[in-house]
Amino acid sequence: MSNSSFPSLAETLPNDIANAILIGRIWVPGEGPYLVKVDSHHTTDLSALALTSSDLMELDQVATRVKQHQGRTWSTPDVWANTDSSLQNPHQAWFLAPTDLQAIKAAGVTFVASMLERVIEEQARGDAAKAESVRTAVISVMGDNLRNVKPGSEQAMKLKEVLVAQGVWSQYLEVGIGPDAEIFTKSQAMSAVGSGFDVGLHPGSSWNNPEPEIVMVINSKGHVVGVAMGNDVNLRDFEGRSALLLGKAKDNNASCAIGPFIRLLDDHYTMQNVRSTDLSMTIKGPEGFVMHGSSSLSQISRDPLDLAAQAIGPYHQYPDGLVLFLGTMFAPTQDRHGPGQGFTHVVGDTVAISTPQLGTLFNRVSTSDLAPPWTYGVRALIQDLTKRHLN
Repeated sequence: MSNSSFPSLAETLPNDIANAILIGRIWVPGEGPYLVKVDSHHTTDLSALALTSSDLMELDQVATRVKQHQGRTWSTPDVWANTDSSLQNPHQAWFLAPTDLQAIKAAGVTFVASMLERVIEEQARGDAAKAESVRTAVISVMGDNLRNVKPGSEQAMKLKEVLVAQGVWSQYLEVGIGPDAEIFTKSQAMSAVGSGFDVGLHPGSSWNNPEPEIVMVINSKGHVVGVAMGNDVNLRDFEGRSALLLGKAKDNNASCAIGPFIRLLDDHYTMQNVRSTDLSMTIKGPEGFVMHGSSSLSQISRDPLDLAAQAIGPYHQYPDGLVLFLGTMFAPTQDRHGPGQGFTHVVGDTVAISTPQLGTLFNRVSTSDLAPPWTYGVRALIQDLTKRHLN
């Protein structure tokens, strides 16, 4: 990252931008959102190809068609410079989250490290002060013996019997090594914020963290078409008090960030690239606090395509497609406010999530009541697209 907190365009774009086919959305004042393709110089209107991100993902040979498409253009450097919400000119275009009508879903407890932390949250009943002693006790029983267990396998079921006998079985272990993945609704369609904007914490939370994740973009046929990055902002105290508070822990105003762009799968970027992704994350606090974290998709306990198949198929359809957060192995334990207190956000933190082939997703931390309210939904989109067509 540069010395400036807001990342440069070069930091935001993939390092192999010449080979990347990137899909974004921009807000054009007076006109509304436009679906665009993005390179280092030009941002090109895709309206003649598809009006929405959801529509685009339904097209056959979408990467080839996007690559060949020509249309109205904007300067990518200019649009990106205006995407910094702290300096935004309301009369010029800026980037939005790259998704629109797709459902926003997430897979939970897909990494051993985060699975252990969910068990600890549950045992500590959402009290961060108790987490360290609980962590020591849980790991002394479970150790790392879950790392090579295939979820749903005979070995996993035998391990379940042992853990139940030891009194440490948990609902999080059930979805971590059992046959059924946890798939939940992270947020509503069109509610995600993009890179450059505030993410929101519920103001009643005192123990929370970012979750850097890969986000797969899946069309209505169940095909993975593209990939982005996401921040699944998480309230550890709310969910730790009760798993029935998952909705309140996960779905608040500005609690979901996706971006900076969707990279379409093609010969240069395949599912194998996705499976080997290493995400890095840097959190910087207004008081000078710095924390680095990472999440390696190679350590995931369920294959991404298996998670996709559990989210959409004969039992559950998404006619507008969906995006699926794949979970994280990042589980912050670095003390911030005192020994044994672990990590929690403070307002004013910046979070930068990066990987070379997808770029950087950057957000500042606010509270959900102070972040800009979500006011532009499906009804407003339909109205703007209708007016644009009639004109």
